[in-house]
Amino acid sequence: MNSTLGRKAPGCPAQLALKLLKVHPTSTVNHRRMTPLNTSPATQGNPASLRPGGHAQPALPNAELSATVSAMNERDGWFLSLWRQGWGRSDAVWGRLPRAKAAAVGTVVGFGLSLLLTSQVPGGAGPGPADEPLDKPLRLSIVSSTQVPQYELIEFEVPVDQVFYNPFDPAEVAFDLEVSTPSDRRVTVPGFYYQPFEWRLVERGGRRTEWYYPTGAPSWRVRFAPEQAGAHQATAVLRTALGRRSSNTVSFDCQPGRGHGPVQVAPGDRRFFAFCDGTPFFPIGQNLAFIGPGQYLDTERAASVFGKLAEHGANFARVWACCEDWALAIEARKSAWGRSWSWNPPLAVAPGNDGYHRTELCVRLDGTNATSLPVAPSHPVALRPSTAYRLTGQVRTDADTALRFEWNRQPLDQPIRSQARGQWATFERTLSTGPDQWWLGELVLRATGRGRVWLRTLSLREARGGPELLWEADLQRPPRGFYNPIDCAMLDRLLEAAHRHGIHLQLCLLTRDHYRWALSDPTSPDYSAAIVAAQKLLRYAVARWGWSSHVFAWEYFNEMDPGAPTQRFHSELGQYLAATDPYRHLRTTSGWGPAPAHWQHPHLDIADLHWSLRPNSKPDWRDEVAAVLDRAKFLRSQAPDKPAVFGEFGLADDKWGRSPYMPQDKEAVHFHNALWASAFSGLSATASFWWWETLDQLDVYRHYRPLAVFLRQVPFVSTQLRPVTFQTDLGSRLLAWQNAEGLWGWIFNPQATWWHRVVEKQSVAAVHNDSFRCDGLRPGTYRLQWWDTHTGQVTTETTVRVSSTDWRVDVPTYTHDLALALVRVGQDLPQMQRR
Repeated sequence: MNSTLGRKAPGCPAQLALKLLKVHPTSTVNHRRMTPLNTSPATQGNPASLRPGGHAQPALPNAELSATVSAMNERDGWFLSLWRQGWGRSDAVWGRLPRAKAAAVGTVVGFGLSLLLTSQVPGGAGPGPADEPLDKPLRLSIVSSTQVPQYELIEFEVPVDQVFYNPFDPAEVAFDLEVSTPSDRRVTVPGFYYQPFEWRLVERGGRRTEWYYPTGAPSWRVRFAPEQAGAHQATAVLRTALGRRSSNTVSFDCQPGRGHGPVQVAPGDRRFFAFCDGTPFFPIGQNLAFIGPGQYLDTERAASVFGKLAEHGANFARVWACCEDWALAIEARKSAWGRSWSWNPPLAVAPGNDGYHRTELCVRLDGTNATSLPVAPSHPVALRPSTAYRLTGQVRTDADTALRFEWNRQPLDQPIRSQARGQWATFERTLSTGPDQWWLGELVLRATGRGRVWLRTLSLREARGGPELLWEADLQRPPRGFYNPIDCAMLDRLLEAAHRHGIHLQLCLLTRDHYRWALSDPTSPDYSAAIVAAQKLLRYAVARWGWSSHVFAWEYFNEMDPGAPTQRFHSELGQYLAATDPYRHLRTTSGWGPAPAHWQHPHLDIADLHWSLRPNSKPDWRDEVAAVLDRAKFLRSQAPDKPAVFGEFGLADDKWGRSPYMPQDKEAVHFHNALWASAFSGLSATASFWWWETLDQLDVYRHYRPLAVFLRQVPFVSTQLRPVTFQTDLGSRLLAWQNAEGLWGWIFNPQATWWHRVVEKQSVAAVHNDSFRCDGLRPGTYRLQWWDTHTGQVTTETTVRVSSTDWRVDVPTYTHDLALALVRVGQDLPQMQRR
């Protein structure tokens, strides 16, 4: 018989049997009638459960019930036996619990039963506190002040008092906050499993490196940003297969604030963006995609770039949280045993029944595979100075073969070997750090002898207990469904910095190659499973980061196959977010080529095109302004009634690498020209440039401010603007936004392209006595301003009289470009948010 842990014996209370059978429907263990086994020394004479540390806990609430935990060999794990007085020995309820799932016992039983087993648990939580009875209320508290400004953060906490196999999985445990607003509207805010981290900068290899160290016990958290002023009440709810637990009710007060709320599609003109209070928002910014250890940017340096962007008027950045194992990735196979770009770790199915029945994986070392292997997580493992640690795990060896650990090139105690053929040996080694030692450093596995070595588990924790530090060594962790704790802490820091500097982040969340293989057939189980996994990650993102109005949009994938049948995927994710995200953040995705199916999808709010200036691109890459106009026109033809953006743009070679011309462009000519052209091309944002490292080294940020200052006066969302493009009398290009009350535009000399100035090194002659014909304006008095596009200053201002809809404007002398604003006097136009 194979089913969930638990089996109804004659006379067993129906309620007990139901609870035993409801939990962990995906777990399979063996059941049979048998006499309860001899108890381990810790439980002899005490038919009660154990709590952490081996201390006895009061007997189960039903006095007729007893429980015994029996220690088997290391291979088979542990047995749990339950029986009632009067049952025959052959009628005991029991089940085998593998060591990898041992921490789930308390949840399975639900009567205050909890076991302390030193097995690894996905999430790195390790053995936790004893399970609480279902009728015991949760203890809800407010982490911050009970007074919170509108659209700002108030955070709630509930201690974790049960142990779960995967606390990130809402199908196993869902934690929510139910909020009553002053208007009596009820808002459900998803919560999340939270491990606090300490952060500092520490020297590592001659470079200041970010040090993340887990501190304290995990807890349930809820982050909420109220949008309505007044008194609120909140109650926490935790749901598992065993039932529902609620908390005490807490109260907090929302005060009127200065924020504008989240960014949405502008209701007055759905081509543009606006905050939820109606203030226009025109994104000006760039990509900062790869952030993490070993990258040009870590979170501290990215925060510095946010500051530079904000200082110069930019308000937007696109950040990847899906970088596999080379940078920030919330859900990805980060592993201590290899890297994604050369994945070939010495993994094998475990020998014996463990491999046959469960396809459990091990690291295998032998003469044909590897005799030594570094333990090399993608995140450098942080340690505390002057602290003792326990390195534990399970190993199996052939005869005359052993496993030896080397730490920083020194043997770590004696070699480890199986005591009998086919037996797993449990080992424990102690590591102690020196007074200035902040990192694990080099840890190597080495096989000695001619046989084989299998390593099944490897764990590192403080000797006194605490969170798992080698979570990347978990061989059974699936790529989807586990949210990397350090990466989550990194994104917390990034969002705090973005909030501090006024930068709005488009967060790319789903690691594409963990999903792409499953999205080929919309009728397949794999496709459905991918939808469920993506929905769970989106729920976690909403819970942890959705509170912030500086989350601009959730981007599902970076450059998914535009021909993949993702219609169902986008529909179900969009509907899920509409029901789950109380802040209604924008939803988008991107393709590796033109993706009209994405752009026209009703559950994707933004049409996003990625395009680069490349030698083989059409139109001609040497004319950045013509290229921007061509691609913008194409994108708008496919998405005329929703926001449309260039999510990635830049100067590249034919293999999509950085162009060798880019470092030569010391004045960032291509950047300046494409930035201004995109702002007046008919799109909803400036082009978001790639190559953030080179942009930072060239210090291009100064180019943002003049454009940002100029765009503040453009009446996005409040009046029906239309993009116009035409030539001046002397052949320059005029790109503008225009309505019946004004024209806001940019004039560009076609001799001032980046190719002419940077590659051909040609000087550009000044343009004198130019003019253009303007029509479509209402008669009246207008204020005409001419702007310097490099300083953001008005160089000339005059008042002109427009007596007909067709008249001519004289242009002052210019060399490369200049901007103009022609606005009918008396117009009271809304201003965009200022820094």
